[in-house]
Amino acid sequence: MKRGPAWVWMIVAAGFLIIFFVSLILGSYRLSPKVVVRTILSPLFSSSREASAEVAHSIIFYIRLPRIFMAIIVGCALALSGASLQALFRNPLVNEYLLGLSSGAAFGAALSLVFFGPKIPVQISAFIFSLVAVLVVLSVSRSTGGSIVSLLLTGVIVSAFFSALLTVIEYLASPYALQALFFWLMGSFSLAGWREVAMTVPAIFIASFLLLLFRWRLNLLSLSEEEGRSLGINVRREKLLVIGLATLMTSVAVAAVGIIGWIGLIVPHLARMMVGADNRRVLPLTAVLGATILLAADDLARSLTSFEIPVGIFTSLIGIPLFIYLLKKSARIWLG
Repeated sequence: MKRGPAWVWMIVAAGFLIIFFVSLILGSYRLSPKVVVRTILSPLFSSSREASAEVAHSIIFYIRLPRIFMAIIVGCALALSGASLQALFRNPLVNEYLLGLSSGAAFGAALSLVFFGPKIPVQISAFIFSLVAVLVVLSVSRSTGGSIVSLLLTGVIVSAFFSALLTVIEYLASPYALQALFFWLMGSFSLAGWREVAMTVPAIFIASFLLLLFRWRLNLLSLSEEEGRSLGINVRREKLLVIGLATLMTSVAVAAVGIIGWIGLIVPHLARMMVGADNRRVLPLTAVLGATILLAADDLARSLTSFEIPVGIFTSLIGIPLFIYLLKKSARIWLG
């Protein structure tokens, strides 16, 4: 499969377009494919619409499209962040959750939601505490030897610490704030609108663009520090740049939709199974796969039952067995 990246891209692109179109159809108010196509094209051909057409127009343009774009943006951010961190630390188990990024961002966002309100934007609070979390992980692991095992163990400890702080916030929150916080922590796109999309897109787009431009450097950074320095790379500066961009994407995504697990861990494995371990190919494919898979997961979460399952719960339920399967399949690809 690694020898045919062109047809891999064709399949992934076709899958993305199909799932995008299906996402416009699915929902509590089902729309036929014909109605969806006619509604999307109606601004080009007609200035007046019937009452039923107005309903379809409102559903598609004001409810489903912002939700779809939010799922695409967040899926791309989480997957790209996970792939970058795995390449940087030369370990396929590293992701934003094990490094404490997500737990720090969740604590910061919850702190803003419950106590500060509009005084401190959720995105800023989430970014600050996710950055604090990852800096603590890096400094503690470096002081204890700097090995991957030390890094992962420190990440687990820091994640547990911020999870405990999050529990304290839940305990102190008012019943109304607790209800909103609990729903947010499960991860959901149900409240996504154009305002939320506009607040999320700029930071994630800039960080994703820079990481994709930087992807060939990740091949060099995945070497040892001695080899990187011999090639003229400022290893510490460029590692901090990658970590900062991954932190920004994760914190903005968590602040926008809550905690959605496993995307940043599973999707890079799937991409490496398709195109090998070269980050010049892995990162762009990971971004598209992350958007596609999270969009499909959201479709399933809101259509499998009469009530909507929070997508964060859904990705966790399907992520664990899928990760075990992908880990077995991709072990030889990563190592060789």
